[in-house]
Amino acid sequence: MHDQEPAPGRPGRRLSTKETAEALGVKPETVYAYVSRGQLSSRREPGGRGSTFDAKEVEALARRNRRESGGSPGSGGEPAVRTRLTLIDKDRYYFRGVDAVELAARHSYEEVAEWLWTGRMRPGITFTAPDATVAVARRAVDALPEHTAPTDRLRVAAIAAAAEDPLRFDLSEEAVLGTARVLIPTLVAALPPQPFARHHDEGPLAHRLWGRLTGREADDASLRTLDTALALLVDHDLAASTLAVRVAASARAHAYAAVSAGLGVIEGPLHGAASGLAHRMLQDVLERGTAVPVIADELRAGRRVPGLGHRLYPGEDPRARALFALLERVPRAEPALLAARDVVATTARHTPLHANVDLALAVLTVSCGMPATAGETIFAVARTAGWIAHTLEEYGERPLRMRPSGHYVGPRPPQPLPE
Repeated sequence: MHDQEPAPGRPGRRLSTKETAEALGVKPETVYAYVSRGQLSSRREPGGRGSTFDAKEVEALARRNRRESGGSPGSGGEPAVRTRLTLIDKDRYYFRGVDAVELAARHSYEEVAEWLWTGRMRPGITFTAPDATVAVARRAVDALPEHTAPTDRLRVAAIAAAAEDPLRFDLSEEAVLGTARVLIPTLVAALPPQPFARHHDEGPLAHRLWGRLTGREADDASLRTLDTALALLVDHDLAASTLAVRVAASARAHAYAAVSAGLGVIEGPLHGAASGLAHRMLQDVLERGTAVPVIADELRAGRRVPGLGHRLYPGEDPRARALFALLERVPRAEPALLAARDVVATTARHTPLHANVDLALAVLTVSCGMPATAGETIFAVARTAGWIAHTLEEYGERPLRMRPSGHYVGPRPPQPLPE
């Protein structure tokens, strides 16, 4: 889920994957995750079986990890935030202790969102928004230029919905939950329908979102896959956008503002927009008939292959695994599925990385005639529910606790005034 360019290789002693993992205090799988994030560069030696790594580069990364984590090797310095919402453990993840993949397989997006918010299941619940709120959001979004990206439209819709709500500063749980149940359908309703699409403003959220993503007629298997994708993406622990949301909530920003903070971060190519890169790659593979030249171009340019590897999963991303199983039943999905498998197999010759949820989303969007930005839209709408859950949780913590101190490394004062 990243698009960072790897650091250039430097001459010097080379380390094996095992030696690199030992130096960093991590598992070998994590070494390849560092490569996928652009924090390490690897090289396959002529006649060698595995990748090698520059010793100086490994040493520099180890020093940086120790400095950022206060001496704990391999932790990477990520901040720890107490939460009761999502646990990621090996190749599985859980919402309030319940397997998230099983939840998404048995319940709708709205039901999973309610479970994450309240710890209670409300079978059959759907989210609706007042006509006045939808009208304000649509007017604001319709005023944007035609080429505006979906995430920008969602951000404007969230701001417009906030302006329409005079009670937005009520941070009580009941009020915030009411905001969530209105905001999410408002975001969907504010997106312009695709040409020739039959769009719905009632019923399950996935059905309403479908016509905003594609002009093709919906079938049951595709709608089921879209709804499951939304449910799977509801939350994923402290992703970058979620951390931004918690910082905003720590300052007691209202729920609309906290969601806006998340939407601002999710637009980055290293986060929610990553599926668009995978979408374009799959289209390229389908046009060329094979993944080999496409992957070769990516590696030659020093870019990571989109849709592969995840820092939190040593094996296959469980969200990808669940979606691929559903995509097997989607009409017209077979070519894109084969292209995705070709990408994984071709890349495995260089680096053993598994498919992540971005690749699965790309198969869905390519198969259903959606634009490359559709995966980002699905991601943002889905994750809004998780952001609300984290906002509520943060409101129960000490205000402004998400205020780290800067580690100043500039020139020591006093310095002379600049001329």
